[in-house]
Amino acid sequence: MTAYAIAHLRPSGMNEEIIEYIERIQDTMDPYGGRFLVHMAEVEVVEGTWPGTVVMIAFPDMAAAKAWYASPAYLEILPLRTRHIEGDIILVDGVAPDYDPRQSAAALRGSLPST
Repeated sequence: MTAYAIAHLRPSGMNEEIIEYIERIQDTMDPYGGRFLVHMAEVEVVEGTWPGTVVMIAFPDMAAAKAWYASPAYLEILPLRTRHIEGDIILVDGVAPDYDPRQSAAALRGSLPST
């Protein structure tokens, strides 16, 4: 099942280290099948607040996402970003292609206490 690395980043400005990070990140993802779904795009906030930007990277599965994030190649470039950009990063499994939220709602409804 596809897994995702999602980042909510709050950059304070551009510099050489951030550019180097961007130049090098794809090479760290390639061995793990990672590909950008969202990168350097403007966000349109329709509810709440969202200061900053979002990055979404897809991996074949959670094992690949975790292996990429812990890889020596990625750990080598990570400080280029973290020294200059505050952010939150999560790894999360996606849903199966046949996922139906109505089934989840039915299971949740069945777990509610009877009234």
